[in-house]
Amino acid sequence: MTRFVLTTLPDEATAADIVHQLVAEKVAACGTIIPGARSIYNWKNSIEEAKEVVVIFKIPKANFSSFEKELREIHPYEVPEIVAFDPAAVCHAYADWIVSSCASGD
Repeated sequence: MTRFVLTTLPDEATAADIVHQLVAEKVAACGTIIPGARSIYNWKNSIEEAKEVVVIFKIPKANFSSFEKELREIHPYEVPEIVAFDPAAVCHAYADWIVSSCASGD
């Protein structure tokens, strides 16, 4: 019923802009911004290091394709980290809130 999607972004301002946009468009119910990440990775045969923020989005599981498409379009990275997790258990009231927050209301 619900899915959590993790991504990294270069700074809090970019993260807040993206979270606001996706929540306003009702493709995500919520995005939690966690500052202070430090990523070390191999990029184009060079070891790189960057300060980033982690964002955990809460979405209806059925909306993943449209959510991923929208996030890829606005994400500033050439290859964005978009990793989805299906929680083993979610409070029913919270899951219902996620789904209803993303309903179009049509």
